Amino acid sequence: MNEYLKLHEADCRNCYKCIRHCEVKAISFNSNRAKIVHDECVLCGQCFIVCPQNAKVIRDDLPVVKEMISGDAPVYASIAPSFAANYPGVSADALRAALIKLGFADAGETAVGATIVKNYYDEMLDTEAQPILISSCCHTVNMLIRRYYPAALPYLAKIQSPMQAHCALLKRENPGAKTVFIGPCISKKEEGDRYPGIVDCVLTFAELSKWLAEEGITLDAGSAESPGGKARLFPIVGGIIRSMRADNKNYRYLVVDGIDQCIAALKDISKGGTDRCFIEMSACKGSCVGGPGMDHVNTTPVKSYIAVDKIAGSDDFLVDMPEAGLLEKDIFAKSINASKPGSKALEEALRKMGKDKPSDELNCGSCGYETCREKAAAIISGKADLSMCLPYLMEKAQSFSDTIINNTPDGVIVLNEAMEIQQINSAACSILNVRNQDDVLGMNVVCVLDPSLFAEVIASRHNVYERKICLAEYTRHVVMTVIYDKSYNIVICVMRDVTETEEEREYKKDRDRKTVEITDKVIEKQMRTVQEIASLLGETTAETKIALTKLKETLHNE
Repeated sequence: MNEYLKLHEADCRNCYKCIRHCEVKAISFNSNRAKIVHDECVLCGQCFIVCPQNAKVIRDDLPVVKEMISGDAPVYASIAPSFAANYPGVSADALRAALIKLGFADAGETAVGATIVKNYYDEMLDTEAQPILISSCCHTVNMLIRRYYPAALPYLAKIQSPMQAHCALLKRENPGAKTVFIGPCISKKEEGDRYPGIVDCVLTFAELSKWLAEEGITLDAGSAESPGGKARLFPIVGGIIRSMRADNKNYRYLVVDGIDQCIAALKDISKGGTDRCFIEMSACKGSCVGGPGMDHVNTTPVKSYIAVDKIAGSDDFLVDMPEAGLLEKDIFAKSINASKPGSKALEEALRKMGKDKPSDELNCGSCGYETCREKAAAIISGKADLSMCLPYLMEKAQSFSDTIINNTPDGVIVLNEAMEIQQINSAACSILNVRNQDDVLGMNVVCVLDPSLFAEVIASRHNVYERKICLAEYTRHVVMTVIYDKSYNIVICVMRDVTETEEEREYKKDRDRKTVEITDKVIEKQMRTVQEIASLLGETTAETKIALTKLKETLHNE
């Protein structure tokens, strides 16, 4: 299968923006990555335009065209009239000259083919054969009808698009030639492949700009553009009708742009709510000048409209109308067979999403789906997963966070930069003798704690870890860690109650002190006893010495 839009998975950051902007929800989300469901995609290109990470990429056909030009067959370019919006101030002649430098045999305006198509629209309305006629210039609209609104298919004009009509004309005028369409559209790549033999390749303006830059070719933006055929109006809102005669008073001539409005109109048509009208229908808001293949950096809706309107004249390009049979093309239904899940499966999916009752179904659309039930159906079909529900994730994260905070034995207090209490858990309430968390929420921390440490951390932006603090007023000892969170501008305080440990340490310290005192007293008493004994022994020894001395002297005298 040709992938006209591809995804760079590494760049996808699960923002769901592409899903929110995809009106047909042709995007699945698995393993934290969005993926285009090609069988359901209508190639409107909105996911490419809105992707903030540039994760969507249009198929690059430059190598194909370069190889084509290097071949033997001459290659002719068909330039969409929206060139005036994409290359402000650059004339068709200047663009033609640049394309010839790139190797094209020649280049012409798709507006010539548009002239053929719009003339045929007028002829179809003159016959009044169809009660409703929908323009088939926009291939995305054609795909939308084929796949999603087949009931409206009988009203779609079964004729070639301006791209096809012009490229077919170029091939009739230049037998053996190849053709390349250059315009603002992704779905034209699919149209070219679907109807082979008419358009050999399709480039977007973005691809052309890249090629010109590679070759160092600068477009002359100073050349004046002479007004051409009024079919140059095709790429702006109402441009098709403005280029037509639109003079059948039995028909209303309506304009619908933007795929969401196209869907609303097709729903009405499918239900039979519309009759006797010609509908100019374009999937892009602002019509083709709002296409995904435009260089959107250089374009705005107003400037684009004015630029195209300025180059369109009041007369038609001179064309020879081909036979009607040469313009006809088959557009057949290929409906998306999306089976609807049963009510039980839907309720089970909703339950897993945390939607136990209707009031839980917020229908916020953050996941990309309009309602929670649409999201549940997508989960059942394998196109979505539970993680896409923002309220579910927030509630789950909050519940997880609350479970941890409220069950941790450590006290936790969260303050804002004004040092007002934003959150406090039950352990902190117990430490600070607070009866209820609500009693202190929103209050300044000075009401329960000395604010100096918090002020120090906020001022210095330096965290404090494991600081021992005595909370004398609460007869508590805590080890406090205070952290400043720069991302959310909050201060987180974690207090570990070490009162028992400190009391035990003080008890041991006091016991050791008393033991030392007792020991000192025992030693002192023992020393005194020893001294007394020594003193007594000293006296007895002296007396004995005197007695023995006297005895010795007596014996000696005798």
